[in-house]
Amino acid sequence: MSRRRLTRQQKARIAAIRERRLHQAQYETDNLHVSHDGPSREGTVVVRHGRSLVIADEERHLVNCQFRQNLGDIVCGDHVIWHSTGDGDGVVTAVRERTTLLSRPDYGGHEKPLAANLTQLVIVAAPSPAPTGYLLDQYLAAAEHFGLKAILVLNKSDLLEDVDHELLHRFETYARIGYPVLHVSTKQHSGEENLRSSLKDESSILVGQSGVGKSSLVNMLLPDLDVQTGALSKTSGLGKHTTSSAMLYFLPQGGTLIDSPGVRSFRLLITERAELEQGFREFAPFLGHCQFSDCRHEQEPGCALTEAVESGKIAGWRLNHFRLMAQALGKT
Repeated sequence: MSRRRLTRQQKARIAAIRERRLHQAQYETDNLHVSHDGPSREGTVVVRHGRSLVIADEERHLVNCQFRQNLGDIVCGDHVIWHSTGDGDGVVTAVRERTTLLSRPDYGGHEKPLAANLTQLVIVAAPSPAPTGYLLDQYLAAAEHFGLKAILVLNKSDLLEDVDHELLHRFETYARIGYPVLHVSTKQHSGEENLRSSLKDESSILVGQSGVGKSSLVNMLLPDLDVQTGALSKTSGLGKHTTSSAMLYFLPQGGTLIDSPGVRSFRLLITERAELEQGFREFAPFLGHCQFSDCRHEQEPGCALTEAVESGKIAGWRLNHFRLMAQALGKT
């Protein structure tokens, strides 16, 4: 699976910035007379609210922490270094290098980080409201772009008898090109064990349009949800249900699950057509085999992707979704 590629210069610049921030953060911490109860400690960001963080320490105890502006945009899932301030709270002094970062454009077109150190995108759909195939393919293209695994969860599967076969056909297509498809019903508790197994030891985030039952899935997967949210409420002082930020939960079978209202809709950060092509994994055997090297996969003669559709090797609706996304890049 492809990951975002950085040039050697970009990697060196990022490393230099991180090193500079680390030294500056340590300097500011020392000059604020932060109480160090022993050595620096590791933690994971559970939620961010404004200029404060709630982190989980090595024993999963929650700690309310402040952080310095020069550390950048810290997000849910970040691995951080922190020190105790001696009053039960803490201060974050550094952020560990991220393995992955899920982000999307803000209203100004700038990259907005959403969650860090993910391994898996869990795309939730349901018969009602009917899924938007274009949105599902945006999620899948994003997973390929960010180097994440992706699984599709067809929730409310007890309603499948009331829908046409087109929905099932599309999910069969996703399974055929290599994406796990799980049928789950929180009402009937069916498919629960398969979903738990797919989340085990992964760092997953739930995405999906409103009304597909993400909250019901969280309730099903987390028997101690009230305990976790209660502890978070007590630590942050915000009260329950007052934050619209991404929140990280610890799964009983191992692994973490992030639920974020920020990914109900999605716009890709991909700006190049070649990157978008890599977001459709079934295109790979045909890329580079078009008659023209600058083929846009529209109406050009000798297009390998168009021929693959005609021979049944690629679903026509997937190619159509690619074309729509490519047009949105402004590179038609």
